[in-house]
Amino acid sequence: MARSWERMVQRNTQQINKQRKKQGKASIYASTTSTAKESDVFKGRNIVLPVVLVLLGVLYWLVGTIDTTEGSGGLMNWLGIVLYFLLAALLFFRRPYLKVERARLSTTKFNRERLLPADQIEKIFLSRASVTIKYKGKRSTWMFSRFINRYDTALMGKRLEEFAKLNHIEVEHG
Repeated sequence: MARSWERMVQRNTQQINKQRKKQGKASIYASTTSTAKESDVFKGRNIVLPVVLVLLGVLYWLVGTIDTTEGSGGLMNWLGIVLYFLLAALLFFRRPYLKVERARLSTTKFNRERLLPADQIEKIFLSRASVTIKYKGKRSTWMFSRFINRYDTALMGKRLEEFAKLNHIEVEHG
C-alpha cells in the first residue's frame, strides 16, 4: 500500500508541476527545483532551414503566377505555398537546446527529447564554431553549431568542460 501511494503522489506531483511550469510558476517541492538550478540550458535559433523553406515557398509562388493554364490546380498551389510558410514559422519559433545537468545531457532530436548519460559519452570536441559530443560505440554524434542553429558555443564549451571534468570525460579542443 505504501509504495503504491508514493507512486501515486509522485505521478500527481509531476502532473501538477507540468501545469505550474506552463503557467510560469515554480514547482511545488524544493527537491524538484534544486535540480533545475543545477542544470544549464543553452538555447539556439534555427535560421537556415526556415529561410530555405521560405525561399521554396516564394519560388512556388512565382511559378504559380507564371503558369496561366486553366484548371491547373490553383487552390493546391496556394495550399502548398501556405504550408511551406507555416512549416518555416514552426521551425523558426521552436528553439533547439542543449541542457547540461550534473550527470547527463539532453536535447531534442526529431521532435523527441533525447537523454545522454555521462557514462555513455566517449569524447567532447570543442571548437570556435561548433560543439560535438561523441557517444561510446557506433552511435551517431550530437553536433551543436554556431552557424546552423546560432548557439553560443564559447559559453557552451566552458560549461561542457566543467561537465567533462566532473564526469571524467575526455575533452578535445580543435
